[in-house]
Amino acid sequence: MYLVENPVMQWELLVNLRRKRAFLLLLAYQVLLAAVVYFAWPQDQRLDLTSNPEQARKLVDLFFLGQYVLASMMAPSFAAGAITGEKERQTYEMLLASPLRPSAIVLGKLIASLTHLAVLIFVSLPIVMLCLPLGGVSPYEVMAAYLGLIVSVITFGMISVACSSYFKRTSASLVVSYLLILPLALAGVLLWNWLSNFGQLRLVLTLTVLPGIAIAVCVILFANTCARLLHPPDVGSEGQDVVDLEQESKQAVGLVIQRDQFPDWLFAPAKSDDLMEDGANPVYDKEMRSEIFSQGTLMLRLVIQVSMGLCLPLMAVCLYIMPQLAAWYIGYVIMFNMLVGPVFSSGSVTSERERETLDLLLTTIITPWQILWGKLFAGFRVSCVLTLFLLWPLLLACVMVKDYWSNLPAVGAYLVIVLMTCLTTAITALFCSVFFRKSSQAMMTTYLIIILLFCGPLAATFFADTFFPAHGATPVVRQIGMISPFATAFSVPLNIDTDDRDLDRLGRPRAPRRDWSIFGGYVLLATAQNGILLATMGWLFNTRWRVAD
Repeated sequence: MYLVENPVMQWELLVNLRRKRAFLLLLAYQVLLAAVVYFAWPQDQRLDLTSNPEQARKLVDLFFLGQYVLASMMAPSFAAGAITGEKERQTYEMLLASPLRPSAIVLGKLIASLTHLAVLIFVSLPIVMLCLPLGGVSPYEVMAAYLGLIVSVITFGMISVACSSYFKRTSASLVVSYLLILPLALAGVLLWNWLSNFGQLRLVLTLTVLPGIAIAVCVILFANTCARLLHPPDVGSEGQDVVDLEQESKQAVGLVIQRDQFPDWLFAPAKSDDLMEDGANPVYDKEMRSEIFSQGTLMLRLVIQVSMGLCLPLMAVCLYIMPQLAAWYIGYVIMFNMLVGPVFSSGSVTSERERETLDLLLTTIITPWQILWGKLFAGFRVSCVLTLFLLWPLLLACVMVKDYWSNLPAVGAYLVIVLMTCLTTAITALFCSVFFRKSSQAMMTTYLIIILLFCGPLAATFFADTFFPAHGATPVVRQIGMISPFATAFSVPLNIDTDDRDLDRLGRPRAPRRDWSIFGGYVLLATAQNGILLATMGWLFNTRWRVAD
């Protein structure tokens, strides 16, 4: 009942592996990895394989780190909806009532969720084998890297399945999974790069320490998830879908959201006890007061607590101890909004389709523009307030650290970049919600678009600087980086005297690429992009896009 005759695993495998998107994802994954190897292949006519080719080692490291990041980002998308999907389809109680043991259910869900990802990892072996003849990397290092990749993916999948057992919506499970997994993935990337010159030590750690830690984490989370399924606290009548926030706040541990206190009322206004005022937008009022908290505040409390816990050491180092690294803290804030922002907007319109109320909404006297801005501002307000919680240390640093006194324009530019990021993620998520039929499709597409817009230019710039530093197209690639708010944050001029500013990997001084024109270009491009998306959404609403289908 666990592997051979596990109906949960068999059904999930049949459904997941036979979808068209499974084959398209496999094709895109292979094409992307093959393109990286092809363009980064050494261009020398003759290679000295008797030495340790630095170019070949860079290529293999880039291949594995890219695959590691992709697998880490995809693991929650496969596993975060393993149990919440049953709850959303209202088949959760039927599953628990089956003869299957909770451990068999959890194991089946975990294996079925990660099987497709495992296929993607193993089919990349022929590509990496092409790099071995170049030298610089031994087969043992390749085997250790793949072992570390597989162990990490299993751990991230178990974290996502455990989060899925705590929430009733896939969106909430996905966000919390990313918040927990992303720091671990970044730590793995930094540790792998840091140990690049200590191949033997890296090999030993990958074969011994990493599997031990991963097994311990997986066993603890597996036991906890099985215990929740054995004694489920979230089953019963459908009336439990509406959560009593006062009762929940009494039972909550840690941070509690109080609607009548500052700053909670900024994104969680109190329940209305009177009629709406004349001219008020009922869509906005409904979205702010009911939809966000219809499933409780657990996700929001975890998001706030985890994000603040992670930002404390980063804040101390980047804003107070080494203020020349302020752009790194802004990058953390932008990454936080990338994860949280789409949640509150990607289901705005698709939820109406799923409830079959969109056609009724469009027959009211509320104009399409009122519907759009009501839903947009409701999601934008929540994500913006949550993101701005992380910016108060920067404003405090402007008062306490004198290095910022002469850099107030740079601080203002940082605030503008973060606000434009909040607006871009909200509008992109709302556009995907208008375009697609299901909330899950809209959310995953939003994440894909945002990653391509924000991280794609960084990857292209890093690739060009690493393998083609003298090529004529490399400066053009650097200029394209203004599309990304990360690159724009690092381009803002920050005049702080320090001896170790802008050093490369070998400790050599590196010319800073700081220019106000990049900041101006980013603001113009982001404004134009958001305007085009808003105009397109208005046109789709006026043409009643996918109302009755």
